[in-house]
Amino acid sequence: MTLLCVLDYASVLVFAITGALVASRAQLDLVGFAFIACLTAVGGGTIRDVLLDRNPIFWIAAPGYIATACAAALTIFLTAHLIESRLRTLVWLDSIALAIAVAAGAGVAIGLGHSIPIIILMGMITGCMGGLMRDVVVGEVPLVLKQGELYVTAAFAGAATAATLATLALPSPLLIGATVTWALRAGSLAFGWHLPVYKSRPPRAKR
Repeated sequence: MTLLCVLDYASVLVFAITGALVASRAQLDLVGFAFIACLTAVGGGTIRDVLLDRNPIFWIAAPGYIATACAAALTIFLTAHLIESRLRTLVWLDSIALAIAVAAGAGVAIGLGHSIPIIILMGMITGCMGGLMRDVVVGEVPLVLKQGELYVTAAFAGAATAATLATLALPSPLLIGATVTWALRAGSLAFGWHLPVYKSRPPRAKR
């Protein structure tokens, strides 16, 4: 099993768990759990593969990805009530899934020989879009858009790191890219790291 395959399976598994946790907070039935888990797990990778004209799409070529997501959904359906703080668990698991998925997306683009900007975009899309779909479908404010948190910025930094290291033929670009992504996202969650936020100001009075 290649590193890319491992990263794809890992991101599918962890993102599926976050999707199922969101489904538990929305009090959905088992089918709802499976749907949200699968949507979260493969959403970003599907958009990536469509944009890259990668045929067949990864989960169609290997249905084991969907089976993995469904198994995660069933497990969380049976055990979610045991988790003391589902929101806290969700946010931290999402940070791990983001880091893995960014590396997976960047790795696919690297393997296809794309330029640095495309590698960065594919890493960001793979990392961010599944969670965005998950939150929008259940009517929650997307974690991607939470004010004052590093999310897309963390994805950009990790994907850019992986792209740069791969272009320079340096070792372990995907693992280092994933580490950068997670470190920034975790720092935002734990220490409040953030970029400046735009604040509107009243127009100046005319003299």
